[in-house]
Amino acid sequence: HIGHAYEKVLADVLARFHRMKGEEVFFLTGVDQHGQQVQQSAQREGVEPQQFVDTLTDKFIALWSRLDVKYDRWAATTDDLHKACVRGILQRLFDDGQIYKEKQGGHYSIRQEQFLTDKERNQSGEFGPEWGTTEFREEENYYFRLAQHRDWLLALLDSRSDLILPAFRQKELRNAVEKLSGDLCISRPKSRLDWGIELPFDADFVSYVWFDALVNYISFVDYRGDEPYAQQPPAFRERWPALHVIGKDILIPAHGVYWPIMLHAMGFPDDAIPQFLVHGWWNIAGAKISKSLGNVVDPDALADKYGTEALRYYLMSDITTGGDSDFSEERLVTRYNSDLANSLGNLLNRSLSMAQRYRDGIIKRASASSPLAALAADLVNDYERMMAAFNVQSAVDRLGVFLTACNAYIETTAPWKLAKTPERASDLDEVLAGLAEALRFAAILISPLMPKSAGAICGQLNWTGELRLDAAKWGALPDGHRLGKPTPLFPRIEAEEAKA
Repeated sequence: HIGHAYEKVLADVLARFHRMKGEEVFFLTGVDQHGQQVQQSAQREGVEPQQFVDTLTDKFIALWSRLDVKYDRWAATTDDLHKACVRGILQRLFDDGQIYKEKQGGHYSIRQEQFLTDKERNQSGEFGPEWGTTEFREEENYYFRLAQHRDWLLALLDSRSDLILPAFRQKELRNAVEKLSGDLCISRPKSRLDWGIELPFDADFVSYVWFDALVNYISFVDYRGDEPYAQQPPAFRERWPALHVIGKDILIPAHGVYWPIMLHAMGFPDDAIPQFLVHGWWNIAGAKISKSLGNVVDPDALADKYGTEALRYYLMSDITTGGDSDFSEERLVTRYNSDLANSLGNLLNRSLSMAQRYRDGIIKRASASSPLAALAADLVNDYERMMAAFNVQSAVDRLGVFLTACNAYIETTAPWKLAKTPERASDLDEVLAGLAEALRFAAILISPLMPKSAGAICGQLNWTGELRLDAAKWGALPDGHRLGKPTPLFPRIEAEEAKA
């Protein structure tokens, strides 16, 4: 649904921003394909689990391609490379005494596929609806010694204040870690779950989700499960540690508690524990979007209706990274019309039309003394700072302020009046050149969000330079540069179209 699309587009925008800065980026995403629910769903469909997950995976891959998400590697946990890595890690931890076998009984959540403790009971002493159907089970399984690493994780959170972003999420995590007790069940007997990775030290059990799904973050970056951290290949060491972009619902306990402790137990040094960027939820009327509530928003349908670029822009511009936001198709249309059609699109069309009308499309080199030059320099500095801090919405809004100033500049300078006064020809040249440069800056800075639109703006400017941040230097369009002819890039969405 739209929440999944937001997460992938956010990661893609951040990856594109860092590539735009000339940095090496390795963008990994994928699917977790094992587990009880997958096995049960495949049985209901009357197909083998592998066929079931392959069908779902193809749909995800098609959607990410549709949304122009450019990842470097796709992680599927049924991959043999991943399985070998998981087995290597499990064997090392078992040999190190970090994994043990024990028989335990307790209430089990079928929906969440985990044993529950009294901590999960609500004020009435019951297990709430979020756990679904529960039943009492007594079962022998393998456990990872989680609790003995509690103090280490607390110390790490104290020493690395930016481990979890935004900062208030780190405080939430620390509170959860202080309450940590007990170890982590990491297996399921094959007698009730055989769709998983077989434990290397006991063929009667498969690995449960934690030492399978979470390990994909390193298995597909060439981490060797049977080797200690210091002996990992250069390909891994060059790409690690990573930034994990995750939703707030999977920070505690999976990513914020289990994953760092797992890495620590595997021998990862403190400075190799990854950073987490935790985003909020898209809601509808304050309620989380979910299949169970029947309020799912289909990003494929939105892309059909409004186009991929408009959808990407809305997702990045209407939610503060880390916070929640109410999804609104009306807001999508409003932001598209105001920010893209009326502001950026209008600026592009007016500027190029005037250049063609008054100078046959040929402009002078933009002067460093142009009022827009200082505005553009400030824009780039603010934009880079905001994007580096993952404040994508703030960066979008900052670009919007610049575009508004450029449109106001047209009204103030009135090129149509300058064109009627021959002695002010140089003033008209300065205005037209400054507007062309401003549009080139806009194309560069909007490219992580809307790569195709950025390319189209460059095409209309007849500028063939690379969309890199270091190209955002004033005066790159040479004296005598010929601009292209304007083509409406963001036609307004009328109310009738939005309702269709």
